[in-house]
Amino acid sequence: MSFDWVNLETLAVALGIGYILLAMRQNSLCWYCAFFSTAIYVTIFGDVSLYMESALNVYYMGMAVYGWLQWQKGGADHSGVEIVRWTAKQHSAGILGILLASVLSGYLLSVSTDARLPYLDSFTTWASVFTTVMVARKVLENWLYWIVINSVSIYLYIDRDLNQTAMMFSVYLLLSVLGYVAWKKNYVTQNREIIA
Repeated sequence: MSFDWVNLETLAVALGIGYILLAMRQNSLCWYCAFFSTAIYVTIFGDVSLYMESALNVYYMGMAVYGWLQWQKGGADHSGVEIVRWTAKQHSAGILGILLASVLSGYLLSVSTDARLPYLDSFTTWASVFTTVMVARKVLENWLYWIVINSVSIYLYIDRDLNQTAMMFSVYLLLSVLGYVAWKKNYVTQNREIIA
C-alpha cells in the first residue's frame, strides 16, 4: 500500500466484524457498523487498485441505509422483514447474472485499467451486490453465498497485502456458517409459530 492505512484498516475490520455479529442476531444496529466500515474501505481499496471492491463499498454504504429501513420498517405490516427462502429459479437467475456481470466487468477492467485479478475482483463485487440485497431482505441462503464470496475474497486480499482484511474475511467465513445455522433455526421457529 502506498499510504499507511493500518490503523484505519483495523477500525474497518472491527466495525466489519461488529456488522456480521449483529447481523447473525438480526440486530438492526449491524447496519450502522456496515456503513462506517464500508466508508473506510472505499478509500483503502482504491489505494491498492481494487477498483471494483472500492465501488462495491460505495454501494454497501447505500445498502446499509436500505437494510436498516427493511429490518425496521419493511414487510407487509411495516414492522420489519422476516426470514424467507428463495426458489431454485430465483437462485439460478441470480447466479447467472453474477457470472455474466463478472465476465463483462472483468474483461473491461483487464483491458482498460491496472486492476489486479480483475475477474476475481469482479466476481466478489457482483456476487456481493446480489447477496447484500438478500441480507437486506433476510433471505436465508444469503449465508451460503457469503461462504463462497468470503473464500475467494481471502485470496484476493492476501494478494494485495491487506492481511488484516484477509483475516477478517477468514472470521467472516466461519461466521457465515454460524449465521446460516442461526438463521435456519430462527426460520424453522418462525414458520412453526405461523402454522400453530
